[in-house]
Amino acid sequence: MEPKYKNSYKSSKKELVSLSVYNAGFQKCEPLYQWGPGIRDHYLIHYVISGKGYYKVNGQSYQLQAGDSFLVYPQIEVSYYADKHEPWEYAWVGFNGSDAAIILKATDFRPEQPIIKRTPMAEKVQKYLRAIYEARGNSFTSSVEMTGRLYQTLALFMKNSNTTEQINTTASYVQKAISYISANYSYPISVDDIAAYVGVSRSHLYRSFEQVCQQSPKEYLTDFRMKQACYLLEHSALSITAIANSVGFDNSLYFSKTFHKSKGLSPRAYKNQITQHS
Repeated sequence: MEPKYKNSYKSSKKELVSLSVYNAGFQKCEPLYQWGPGIRDHYLIHYVISGKGYYKVNGQSYQLQAGDSFLVYPQIEVSYYADKHEPWEYAWVGFNGSDAAIILKATDFRPEQPIIKRTPMAEKVQKYLRAIYEARGNSFTSSVEMTGRLYQTLALFMKNSNTTEQINTTASYVQKAISYISANYSYPISVDDIAAYVGVSRSHLYRSFEQVCQQSPKEYLTDFRMKQACYLLEHSALSITAIANSVGFDNSLYFSKTFHKSKGLSPRAYKNQITQHS
């Protein structure tokens, strides 16, 4: 069944690396209206405005009602559907970026418990999600405004969190490491350099990244460089060698191999593909 109404916005540009809004909207569903089973390539927060519904993930089923929120994690199979008698109305925002995992780690959302029951902040969450949607647009200004309002929304979940200080400390190590990577990725930095800057051992940094980002510091650094490379391939006339140098590779052949492993095609093929579709 189709929803009773659906207001949805999907961004065609995802250029902000730290945090970027992928989509936002709100809809009133018909009874038993369902999405999934399926996966997303980004984080997705739903807030239940009214009615009831069900969220299924990792073999668990959660019944949700007005004021509750649920989080969809990237690459995790989920399904959710409206109640038969009191179908829900919800608002949502989809997002990703280097800050996403760190911020969410400081909330009460967890892979093993991806829901938050109604709290005193509930009405503000609805208001902020609506504000993200109202800022929609494909201009760079709109992207920045949507992201700013997304940070506000996530801050609400952080303020009402019962997260332990230990997790916040771990997240602060990762945040410091990511700041260093953002400022120095164009140089041939290593994981040892990052660990030294943060002030922890290489193994401690590894454990922190695995806990917060579900990937190693080396994998994160490579992904970050590849995202920057994609941006330069799409928006500049630089040569492949120049792009390789610009994202921290002093060997263009090794850069091309790394890019191919990450994206499934060579830098040149990627650029040609972008040119053909523009």
